[in-house]
Amino acid sequence: MNDLIKTHENENGELEVIGRELHEFLEVKDNYTDWFKRMACYGFAEGQDFIGKIRESTGGRPGTDHRMTITMAKELCMLQRTDKGKQARQYFLQLEQAWNTPEMVMARAIKISARVIEEKDNVIKLQEKQIEELKPLAAYVRTILNNKSLVTVEQIAQDYGMSAQKLNKMLHSLHIQYRGGNGQWILYQQHKPFGYVHSETISFKRSDGRPDSTMHTKWTQEGRMFLYKKLKENGILPLIERDFEEKAI
Repeated sequence: MNDLIKTHENENGELEVIGRELHEFLEVKDNYTDWFKRMACYGFAEGQDFIGKIRESTGGRPGTDHRMTITMAKELCMLQRTDKGKQARQYFLQLEQAWNTPEMVMARAIKISARVIEEKDNVIKLQEKQIEELKPLAAYVRTILNNKSLVTVEQIAQDYGMSAQKLNKMLHSLHIQYRGGNGQWILYQQHKPFGYVHSETISFKRSDGRPDSTMHTKWTQEGRMFLYKKLKENGILPLIERDFEEKAI
């Protein structure tokens, strides 16, 4: 009797029956698809009484199957009005009685609690991993936020262990800046509205005594963060973050 029709426990600890397995036991003459479509018209709701599923393919086109509640399975058995239907319904009634004994209810509750605890542990582990991954960024961002002043490209280049000339060329290759006619590096138009740089005019005298001036550009802290994100997208990390990753290996 225990193996009359297979039942399956879902993620909520409820018993389910596979549609095609019930159809086979009941020895219904119509093919499964037509039979189930007709049975579903008796007021059963998808998502509440049954859920559609795709059968594993045996070489041909995958067929449709269904997971249904024990309650729906009992009603389908009654609708057949056959000895097989009566036998299956009695089986499901006995199964429900055994399934709902205090011992079985407690066992399922313990099982569900264990799964919930495991899921929470996995969430905690994932959060801990994310925190570890964010530590390098937090350290570098802290460095930036602690410095409210403008910074030169030379200072930013030092964060990455490279020369200002190399960093400028790199930013050019990333389409962040271009070299103007006077030799000054200028942001491309799409980056200008965000206050990433600040330019100031510096006056000086040439060797022959003639007065002259030049533009000197520095990066704001917003610009420094912008460069950090852009460089990281291209696999270029500041030294502080590289050191952290090397220690973690």
